[in-house]
Amino acid sequence: MSYSIYICGVGGQGIIKTSVIIGEAAMNQGLDVVMSEIHGMSQRGGSVSTELKIGEFNSSIIPDNTADMLLSFEPIETIRGLHKVNKDSKIVYNTNPIIPSSTNAPYPSVDSITKSLKENFNHVLPIDGTKLAIDAGSVLSLNMVLLGAVTADDKFPLSKESVIDAMKNNLKPKFHEMNLKAIENGYQSMKD
Repeated sequence: MSYSIYICGVGGQGIIKTSVIIGEAAMNQGLDVVMSEIHGMSQRGGSVSTELKIGEFNSSIIPDNTADMLLSFEPIETIRGLHKVNKDSKIVYNTNPIIPSSTNAPYPSVDSITKSLKENFNHVLPIDGTKLAIDAGSVLSLNMVLLGAVTADDKFPLSKESVIDAMKNNLKPKFHEMNLKAIENGYQSMKD
């Protein structure tokens, strides 16, 4: 069994924590896992990405065009991550943009991004993760919404239960209820 996930977004969205939870869930299921992370300008809302491989790998770097999944927390970051996927990769992404305050450049419409992705890739799964996170109790639970969404995929190698256990090990107990709801919101949105 081998599975690779490229995770990307903007600093402060919980990309690294999501990767840690996926890695721990994989180990709890007896699977090997390797991970690398690129923080970029994460402290200033810049690009952040992690590469995670589940199975027997010698390197954590995902060669271009080979990722099984692109999990993106922001539409433009989805576009930035496309070099890692091929037409058969799963692309799960949050449709809520984070528009940098430091630019005057126009932000493309999310509808145009989605249309372009669907024209070029076979498995494009947009999700309004921000709305589902707010529904769960806080926009800060976005990463758990997206994690719940990917566990709904039949080919994703980790069970929702192992992800929940890893979440509980990595987040403070006072946030468990909200994050459980966030995982369930993401899971149900993909199942529907």
